[in-house]
Amino acid sequence: MSTQKSETDDRSTQRDDPTLDGEYDPAEAEPRWQQYWVEDGTYAYDEVTDPNRVYSIDTPPPTVSGDLHMGHLYGHTLQDFVARYRRMRGEETFFPFGYDDNGIASERLTESELGIRHQEFSRREFQERTREVCREYEAEFTEKMQSLATSIDWDRTYKTIEPRVQRVSQLSFVDLYEKGREYRQKAPAIWCPDCETAISQVEMEGAERSSHENDVAFELVEPGAAPAADPEAPVEPGDDLVITTTRPELLPACVAMIVHPEDEDRAHLVGGTARVPLFGHEVPIVADERVDPDTGTGMVMSCTFGDQTDIEWYRAHDLDLRVAIDESGTLTDLAGEYAGMTTHEAREAIAEDLDDAGRLLRREPIQHTVQVHERCEEDIEFRVTEQWYVKLLDKKEAYLEAGEQMDWYPEKMQTRYEHWIEGLEWDWCVSRQRDSGIPFPVWYCGDCGETVVADRSQLPVDPIADEPPVDACPACGHEAFEAEEDVFDTWATSSLTPLINAGWDHDPAADPADPAAVDAPPAEADADAGGAYTLDNPELYPFDLRPQGHDIISFWLFHTVVKCVEHTGEVPFEAVLVNGHVLDENRKKMSSSRGNVVLPEEVMDDYPVDAIRYWAASSAVGDDFPFKTNELTQGEKLIRKVWNASKLVDTLAPADPEEPDEFAPIDRWMLATVDDLTERLTGLLDDNAFARARDELRSTFWHTFCDDYLEIAKQRLRDGEDPSAAYALTTAHRTFLTLFAPLLPHVTEEVYRARYADLDGDGDAESLHLTDWPTPRGYEADLRAGETALGVIGALRKYKSERQLPLNADLSRVAVYGDVAGFEDAVRETMHVRGLDLLEEAPEITERVAAIDLDYSTLGPAYGEKVGAFDAAVESGEYEITEGGLEIAGETLDPDSFEVERERTYEGAGEMVETDDAVLIVHE
Repeated sequence: MSTQKSETDDRSTQRDDPTLDGEYDPAEAEPRWQQYWVEDGTYAYDEVTDPNRVYSIDTPPPTVSGDLHMGHLYGHTLQDFVARYRRMRGEETFFPFGYDDNGIASERLTESELGIRHQEFSRREFQERTREVCREYEAEFTEKMQSLATSIDWDRTYKTIEPRVQRVSQLSFVDLYEKGREYRQKAPAIWCPDCETAISQVEMEGAERSSHENDVAFELVEPGAAPAADPEAPVEPGDDLVITTTRPELLPACVAMIVHPEDEDRAHLVGGTARVPLFGHEVPIVADERVDPDTGTGMVMSCTFGDQTDIEWYRAHDLDLRVAIDESGTLTDLAGEYAGMTTHEAREAIAEDLDDAGRLLRREPIQHTVQVHERCEEDIEFRVTEQWYVKLLDKKEAYLEAGEQMDWYPEKMQTRYEHWIEGLEWDWCVSRQRDSGIPFPVWYCGDCGETVVADRSQLPVDPIADEPPVDACPACGHEAFEAEEDVFDTWATSSLTPLINAGWDHDPAADPADPAAVDAPPAEADADAGGAYTLDNPELYPFDLRPQGHDIISFWLFHTVVKCVEHTGEVPFEAVLVNGHVLDENRKKMSSSRGNVVLPEEVMDDYPVDAIRYWAASSAVGDDFPFKTNELTQGEKLIRKVWNASKLVDTLAPADPEEPDEFAPIDRWMLATVDDLTERLTGLLDDNAFARARDELRSTFWHTFCDDYLEIAKQRLRDGEDPSAAYALTTAHRTFLTLFAPLLPHVTEEVYRARYADLDGDGDAESLHLTDWPTPRGYEADLRAGETALGVIGALRKYKSERQLPLNADLSRVAVYGDVAGFEDAVRETMHVRGLDLLEEAPEITERVAAIDLDYSTLGPAYGEKVGAFDAAVESGEYEITEGGLEIAGETLDPDSFEVERERTYEGAGEMVETDDAVLIVHE
């Protein structure tokens, strides 16, 4: 099937009367249907008729930071499976789309795209440039998403920087601040020198770095008061105290040397002081249990700040604050002659000078993991800055309990959520020192620093441009104010997507006691605040499903739970669907540096979208899986099979036949099989088991319906009118088409419109994707016996083909050992069998060993030249197969080292043919 973009790939061309003539061309049909669905509003979420029949999906807003990647293609296709299935189940499906176009990612994209730095412009000027870049990327991204046939209601598209969303984000801040859940504090914070902003714990990730371990000698100035452990080896001022570090550039920020309190060899140092090499300042020597005596030299330096432990020591021991690294990762004047160097430049320069001064005792290269900013992969630092935080650590148990209230697909992903919460060490830092983002609705008194928060009615506001809600400070009466210049972390807004989509807002006239209000129980300080928070679309909340990747459980999922629990008092969704990552064919993570990135555009140029969707359903939800083109090829073949089978059905039976009073057993069996498949598929899709559903549907359609039943029906219908076969064939075909619709939306729509869409002839053709999901019709049959009978028919068809006999050639007699009760006529009539005998006992069949296959890769190393004796014994038949293995040439070979090929033979009259469930004796 050619899938290259053809000259007819004009999306303005709409063929309103598809037919089943000719070959199916996905390059023409797919863009045509994509355009039609969008322009027709096929998937619009309109006025709700029954709030209890709503199914709402909280879709992830992709970051506007670049092109479509395989993760987008895979994840959004899984979401679409759910949306299409639920819509066909009769649920009014809310399936929106959003763009996360505020924050660091969009800012860095703008800088890269335009070759500029945000510091070169005023905030307003840079924001305008960011909006322009984002609009271009969003338009391109929307077109690509529509080309994936995602059944999104594009009229429900939102952007996290738009005024309505800015209001929701600022309302969230006001509500949390009034409830005492948001606070401002000057303290050590995680800092990205490249982005020049504070970041949160969740934005860090580990990265492998080449570095050096350095043993550095400090000078003891004064020992402590305790006596030395070994009186014969006293420690004197001027002696060396050695620490191991990978960051000698932090020496100017050193504020203490620390030993473990149970380190007897160094106990006498506690309370003394030491001098920092090269920089000359004295630091105290203290004891702390957080020192690992078995790491490095057992003595460490504490700097402000190298890591989280440094921060803990700084607080616990009331140490000095020495700021040696600025916001850009450059050493400050405190570093003396190294001022102005980057941390990496200073690291090498200081190590070299330590060596020259005789203070570098050892230096060895190492590979180790450091924490970096996941956005830019810059090594993070810790700086004392004033930041806004959302409280997390005091309610970890509540957030764990929230996780228990949601269904997880797969269940194992709940463990990741729990592990993240259990490992939290920081409250959530939500302020960023950037230009592109939603501003904090806050001013500060120019005299006393009192915080003034915007009134809800003002929102959204920009404190830099807008006036505060008061003329004078409520604390001191001062009339001048300073605007907060920080903006929200992008996750502080994207974590509100359920509330954004449900229309969360504050209504000053609403009664908090009204059941329609969605306020969480207010804090005491907020108890008498006027009005209440409400939802414009309360039927959406809590959402039925949150689909997302496992890599953002700690980012998006957890923060959404936090925000929504705090604002509404309940979890934001009923269930969570977590997809894995797409890997390369060798199961390695795709990356530009490895050169193994698969570009979606290339895949979409080479294969139909329906084939790509087939591939997307090839792995269990939650598992990382390799990208392999064989699944795409199988998808292409299935598209062709659906089309060709549909063309054949269209020539054999009417589109709307009447149901007969009586069915032939094989026809009733086919309908009962479709009923059984429908029930199983419905259960699998209810559980989001897309891979199993796909495989069962394909197998039944390809083998049971196309290979077996369709051939039987074709023969009967071409021989003459057969109402039973016509009804069963059309009903089964239409059901298969509907079951395939969420998986293969284009080819199924094409076939449906050509054959079934306008049966009443009024010209009003409904989309297949708005029809009802099938339900079992109540047909009953012996499914096992019918399957055995189809196997017998298939075996006889193969028997005739191999002997070059016409399929309508008579067979004088066939004896069958197997359960085909009730389907004897189908076997006789289809395969032209004059006499059919059902055997109660199996025919006499002899089984013999046809060959012994030895595994030389294991036997050769173990037995050497004796393998030749094994071969000779096999050839002569001098061996015995036992439960313990193969007795041969005086040895017993393990069962894993050989395979036995067995052959079954029949010595009586006629010729034996076997199926999985039956034995046939054929007499021509």
